[in-house]
Amino acid sequence: MPELPEVETIRRYLEPRLASRCIDRVVIRHTGLRWPVSPTLRRKLAGQAIHAVERRAKYLLLRCTSGTLILHLGMTGRVLVAPAATPVLKHDHLDLVLSDGNSLRFNDSRRFGCVLWTTQDPRQHPLLSSLGIEPLEANLTGTYLHHRAAGRSVAVKNFIMNQRILVGVGNIYASEALFVAGIHPARAAGGISEKRNERLANGISQVLHQALQAGGTTLRDYRQGDGNPGGFQVALKVYGRAGEPCAACNRPLQHLRIGQRSTFFCSKCQR
Repeated sequence: MPELPEVETIRRYLEPRLASRCIDRVVIRHTGLRWPVSPTLRRKLAGQAIHAVERRAKYLLLRCTSGTLILHLGMTGRVLVAPAATPVLKHDHLDLVLSDGNSLRFNDSRRFGCVLWTTQDPRQHPLLSSLGIEPLEANLTGTYLHHRAAGRSVAVKNFIMNQRILVGVGNIYASEALFVAGIHPARAAGGISEKRNERLANGISQVLHQALQAGGTTLRDYRQGDGNPGGFQVALKVYGRAGEPCAACNRPLQHLRIGQRSTFFCSKCQR
């Protein structure tokens, strides 16, 4: 599933292509996404101007004249801006046809994504209202993590993947950040000192910024807006590398399952 660097990469692709454009019409080919696409979108979005493309966690927010279109890519969702006459592919479910002759096309082979409209503050929408802080902002600190982890016995990897604590950090970047911080992924979150939590906060920020600079990580489905894969997969230090030598100590990297997710780490470098 696309994580924060992938969604932010797509947001940066969309912003100059959508901002200040008007939506002429909406084409809905299939309504069966994670939640049914409302047929009223055709009427509600026609004539709307797109003022900005924002991101909250893994959600894309298209700010329009009288509301906001909320997009989530699910596991396999893609968005493309191309001429409206571009041939339609099998899983192209929805088009926003723009005033400049292009269209924003939503493609999702597994249909776990969503396209929702709200006229309220989107950050108060039930899908977004309980989300945690953004890890690329200054309020991610060791003090914050230490405070939120107090008394928790949950594994620290699951803790930093909890979207009510911290948004956008999925399986790949959690493993990578814990390696950078030198913290074992199964260690109880509440047992980590504030000093080590500061290293973890820095590690999360560092890994996410590096992944964003590389256009995200492509292991299978994810593509950037221009169709190219991300590039961070070649820089992964531990994820998917069980049995290979650690880049720091040369000991074979380990694999275990935490919360039913594959987890990769170095048993010597991470304590």
